Parts: sequence; structure tokens; C-alpha cells
Amino acid sequence: MGIELGRYNTLKVVKEVDFGMYLDGDEQGEILLPSRYVPEDCKVGDTLDVFLYLDSEERLIATTLHPDVQVGEFALLEVAWVNQHGAFMDWGLMKDLFVPFSEQKAKMQPGGRYMIHAHLDDESYRIVASAKVERYLSKEQPTYKQGEEVEILVWQRTDLGYKVIVENQFAGLVYANECYEEIEPGEKRKAYIKQIREDGKIDINLQKAGYERVEDFSKTLYDLLKERGGYCSLNDKSDADLIYQVFGVSKKTFKKAIGALYRQQLISIEPDGIRVLRKTK
Repeated sequence: MGIELGRYNTLKVVKEVDFGMYLDGDEQGEILLPSRYVPEDCKVGDTLDVFLYLDSEERLIATTLHPDVQVGEFALLEVAWVNQHGAFMDWGLMKDLFVPFSEQKAKMQPGGRYMIHAHLDDESYRIVASAKVERYLSKEQPTYKQGEEVEILVWQRTDLGYKVIVENQFAGLVYANECYEEIEPGEKRKAYIKQIREDGKIDINLQKAGYERVEDFSKTLYDLLKERGGYCSLNDKSDADLIYQVFGVSKKTFKKAIGALYRQQLISIEPDGIRVLRKTK
């Protein structure tokens, strides 16, 4: 299997030199891992997980650093500098990631943060990026099931809510009126499929829906009550914002969790709070 430029590769150390180690790059020949990236106690015969890219002289080179994006992925990156050819983004490596003017939606500014897709340029074989993110999202119909857990990357805020990228492939949306917590562009997190629309776009829940969510939180709430001496000054009459500040869930989820614990005779609901019931033998 050949190497993959712009991605992590597991390669064998074949030679040690004064300025680093050479790795077996198969058809690409030996690839230098400079001394500053060589792990302590590394020796010939070891295998290393390395990221492969082109240095300033367009030579294939390896690093043990972890860039913020690999080829084929999306990421929110900051522009380090701009010249007459385009913008250069900080992605965690010595050589910045190039975004040509033709791949920018609006002219990028130093210090600005933009969602990009990293890929190989067809003509130059260089690793480049594009801010025209929609072009790289899948046009296929998603096959996720309702309630399925997925990883999302928060893309941007809109009037409707937050655009997200689902599993590095599909466009999704978290509606503002269903978002009970602060989320920021560039944030990666677990989320859940609410529904798949006819146009293939996906509606996303940040929290598990229905009884499964309540069951999870009821366990969490019961454990928190016990940790806090068995009592909490919030109940089903408390303010929704206060409930969210304390527990990070909606009032609806909180009330259902209280009800579940009450039916199991694990808590009592008092005028000014809820209390863990001590079990009798």
C-alpha cells in the first residue's frame, strides 16, 4: 500500500543520520524525519506514526507533530499571513497551509478564522485548502437512522441556528430554538440524528431525544444528588434558565428525570426542592 500525502502514515525507520531518521516510503523512496521530530530512544527497525507533507522546497518530509487538519477533512483555521497569491493558514506545522484567492469566498484577512477543506491540488500535488466548503460536502443521500450518534463539526451561525458538518461528509443543522447550550464554530462534539430531509440535509439534536435521554440524565441527577448530601433546591417548578445553568439540560428533561426517580421511590419532591429517600431495610 502506498503512502498518503497530507495524512498520517505508519512507516518503518530504515536509516539514522546526523540530521534525523530516514523512513521507508515504499515507491517514494526514503523520507526524512528531521531530528527535532524524532522520538526519544527511536532506533532503526522501529515503526512510527508520522504526518507526511511537502517542505518549502517541495520535498516529501515527515513529522510527528499533529496538524489541525488532514487531507480530506474540514477545520476552522486562522489566517497567519497573506500575499499576492493567496492566504496562508496556521495548521500546526512550520509550513503554513495555502488557500489560493480562487478558493476564497471573500478575501481572507490575517487573524481571521475560516472553515476550510484540505485536499491535494490535482495539478501540483501540493496540499492546499478551500473555503468553498459546500463543494466538498457529499451529495449522496445519508443513510443514518433517527437517534443515531454522530460526530459533528460546528461550521457557522445562521438565522435558523448552527450549520454543522456531520461525520466529515454531510451538511447538517442544529436549530437555534433547540440549542440549550453554547456551541462555537470549530467545535467538534457528539450529537444525534433528528431527521434526514428530502434534500439530503440533516437535522441534528445535541442531546439524545426522548426516553433514552431522560433515562441517562435521571441516573446523572441521582448521582449528583447523592454527591451533594442528598438534596437540591431545584424542583419541577424552578426556572428553566436556572435548571440549565446548574445541570445543562432543558426544564422538560429535568422534569421527566425527576418524575422517573419519583416513580422509582428514589426521591421525594418537596415545596422547595428534591431529596434522596433513604432506603429502609
